[in-house]
Amino acid sequence: MMKQIPLAGVLGNPIAQSKSPRLHSHWLQKYGLLGHYVPLHVTDENLETVVRAMPKMGFVGANVTLPHKIAVMKFADQISDRATLIGAANTLTFKEDGRIFADNTDGYGFMANIRQNAPDWEPKAGPAVILGAGGAARAIIVALADAGVPEIFLTNRTRAKADALRAEFGARIKVIDWVQAGNILEEAATLINSTSLGMTGNADLRVPLDGLRKGTLVTDIVYSPLRTKLLTDAEALGCITVDGLGMLLHQGVPGFERWFGVRPVVDDETRRVVLG
Repeated sequence: MMKQIPLAGVLGNPIAQSKSPRLHSHWLQKYGLLGHYVPLHVTDENLETVVRAMPKMGFVGANVTLPHKIAVMKFADQISDRATLIGAANTLTFKEDGRIFADNTDGYGFMANIRQNAPDWEPKAGPAVILGAGGAARAIIVALADAGVPEIFLTNRTRAKADALRAEFGARIKVIDWVQAGNILEEAATLINSTSLGMTGNADLRVPLDGLRKGTLVTDIVYSPLRTKLLTDAEALGCITVDGLGMLLHQGVPGFERWFGVRPVVDDETRRVVLG
């Protein structure tokens, strides 16, 4: 009897912009594996119905993107510790009995990107400043705390969201008013933009950077454009910069390995293919 061809995909709304299908299809081809990875446009009201049906259709797993990362937690059968801590899931694995296992690999992807592209970065060297308090910030806070960053300054245009994260994640976090963000940069050993500001089609990130010290690590989760204004300005000030594409590539590794049985490598070819 023919073995069923494993399927995986990415659930979101909208989904046409996702680079995940290109990434996973490249890896399937590169490692000569049977399988397909497809974009799935799913609305909020259909999410649970669709996810519960997927194992019956031959799906072995799925990535989850906006706006579904929190909602999928409500009906997963098993949730990893890190997804529980972050409060969101981006990677689902369907067990043979149809049970849904939810995990979050965003923090892993964030750290793996930095370790690959700024190998000399020392998390304990000083505070990190995070711009934004959305879902990505949650994963990054957990990853930085795990890595041993001593203190995290968190700032968001709506202060209440940052205050809520501090209440949840504790004393290592200090909340700074958005208008004051530029004033704390001279203390920072690491600066992370976790907002969509500076992304193609979005408003610019207007935080003044002149306080940044030379040698500070600056990274942006935005990868369209690849070199955001934040990164080019930081580079001109002598900072070490890491673009956001690697976070997307690395967060895909654990899921692909679970679903298709091979641990893929993120290299220059992977970047080229995904950028198209």
